[in-house]
Amino acid sequence: MLRTVAALLLAAGLACAAAPASQPTRMIPAGVSVGGVHVGHLSAEPARARIEATFRRPVTIRFGRKTVGVTPAQLGASLSVEEAVSSALAATPHSRIALPVRYSKARVAKLVASLAHRYDRTPIDAKLTGATAAGPVFAPARAGLAVRSSRMRGEIAKKLQTGSGKPLVLLTRAVGPRRTIARFGSVIVVTRGANTLVLYRGRALVRTFPVATGQSIYPTPAGIWSIADKQRDPWWYPPTYDTWAKGLKPVPPGPGNPLGTRWMGLTAPGVGIHGTDADTSIGYSASHGCIRMHVPDAEWLFDHVAVGTPVVIL
Repeated sequence: MLRTVAALLLAAGLACAAAPASQPTRMIPAGVSVGGVHVGHLSAEPARARIEATFRRPVTIRFGRKTVGVTPAQLGASLSVEEAVSSALAATPHSRIALPVRYSKARVAKLVASLAHRYDRTPIDAKLTGATAAGPVFAPARAGLAVRSSRMRGEIAKKLQTGSGKPLVLLTRAVGPRRTIARFGSVIVVTRGANTLVLYRGRALVRTFPVATGQSIYPTPAGIWSIADKQRDPWWYPPTYDTWAKGLKPVPPGPGNPLGTRWMGLTAPGVGIHGTDADTSIGYSASHGCIRMHVPDAEWLFDHVAVGTPVVIL
């Protein structure tokens, strides 16, 4: 009996000696992070779970008090978690490892384009709204806004690769208006009651001229108009729509031309700013609707304004 028990104990001992010793669990070195997540001192499975949870976090983009969130899956992003864990296990202590992520550039570009569509603002130019005795009146210009699309695509890609949970700030730039009040350019203000024409650059007064405006039965039309065409040494053609010109014939350029040497036609039908052969009419309401100037004044103004210059008639 004793011999049998001893034999059994000996056999058990030999069997234990033959069994291989269990391998210690492999741990990630201290201080290692993957996509900003610390995985040091973790084994493969806990590290894998932590990395996957980090990757699934949505990409959040903030603009002021508004936020937009999108999942990595919506950006066509995929993670090679096995590659991430293998890199972490093989890393030296305190290494920082980027997430091995692939994503769709087309989907990222589409997201950025939608942000631009949502937040871009077109700049608004200064606009002439009228005039007073003190000069032109403007609606001020307003700057616009544009998303920095190229940089935003890069920042979103970087965020997918780092796994950072911090929201992205939408990158934008200001877009200046083409025309401000200071850079508005020429504005002509004609005051019928005072028979004056004043040229401004924006709000800055340039020069004041005496003029003749329309008679009470042929008033110069009030409103905001603009110079539609310019002619040197124009022909004068009698208007066909007014009885006062019935029977009159066209007048070629020369000393007796009713338009003088310069014509600046307005968008107001049949109305223009011009010189005159009736110099003594200047300062009075004496024309058939046009704005008459001394010939030298009309020549000076002609050289200092362009087609499109606004004309406010008060």
